[in-house]
Amino acid sequence: MTKEKKASGSQSTSELAIKDLCKSYDGTSVVNNVNLDIPQGNIFTLLGPSGGGKTTTLRMIAGFEKPDSGLISIGGEITYDASTFVSPEHRKVGMVFQDYALFPHLNVYKNVSFGVNPNSETFSTIDALLETIGISELKNRMPYELSGGQQQRVALARALAPKPRIVALDEPFSNLDTELRQRVRNEIRQIIKNANVTTIFVTHDQDEAFAMADTVGIMLQNTLAQVGTPQQVYADPESLDVAKFLGDVNIIEGRATGNIGQCDLGKLTLTKKFGHDEKIVIAIKPESIRLHSESADAIRAKIVSVKFRGTYKTVDLALPSGKILTSNMGIHINAEQDADVAINVNSIVSAFPKQA
Repeated sequence: MTKEKKASGSQSTSELAIKDLCKSYDGTSVVNNVNLDIPQGNIFTLLGPSGGGKTTTLRMIAGFEKPDSGLISIGGEITYDASTFVSPEHRKVGMVFQDYALFPHLNVYKNVSFGVNPNSETFSTIDALLETIGISELKNRMPYELSGGQQQRVALARALAPKPRIVALDEPFSNLDTELRQRVRNEIRQIIKNANVTTIFVTHDQDEAFAMADTVGIMLQNTLAQVGTPQQVYADPESLDVAKFLGDVNIIEGRATGNIGQCDLGKLTLTKKFGHDEKIVIAIKPESIRLHSESADAIRAKIVSVKFRGTYKTVDLALPSGKILTSNMGIHINAEQDADVAINVNSIVSAFPKQA
């Protein structure tokens, strides 16, 4: 049986290091061999579909769930391995729950200061923290008197008050309406960056993940499929599954030699190199297909349908081969149903070996 104890011993230069982390329930794997290194001050977002293991991973980091195997190190000190399990209160992880979990019988000040030693230097900075987060004027209010955005900031202040090494946020904006969610997440990101605290943020919302993160981890089928900056994972997905998860893509088969692919759209430049005349599957984002091209490599296509989306429009195109592709473009670009247009691909595209 593993023993509970406080962390000791320096093991890692990362603020958070995870190695081969696994967890299952009743024989069903929910987290499978997750490996991760997050530097100090980094905002790391776990992005993936519901039920993909994101929240379980977060809870294991915080100590609320015990892994089956692997290693967790926080601030260079082991908090879990085969012989160690450090209890949540000794991990220096501040948790912000999806429903905020504020104490309904305590006012804002007492909620934020709960659990902080009144005799500590940290306690004396509570008022400064409330001022920084913009809720000092709310310090005497009860939770039921606060809006959703205000409750969100109180929950974050409570997580930051003990000066944790890591702040963990589990779908923290899901209870806010769309307009408020965007404003609050921008405010929260700035507060976290000003505090220079390492942050783990869980969401299934791609826009939210990209807006918040310094680094994104794409979690698919209970493991980390790819880690990188938001721009890296979007522009250069490492698998077809990642490409499909990150939004609509046009899938078209072809062949490649080196980084040049050949398909129904002609020759395309690829993000990866392949062997000679290798069969590939190409993933082309709708925004990468340009209408009314003047390129010598352009091909003809027929507009099948045009859908107005507000800030952009979606155009379905039929290639001479019969293949249907989708293009997203600005609403000012001329596109009429049944029109014959010249199209080309205006960016480097992702491609993957075709599975047998």
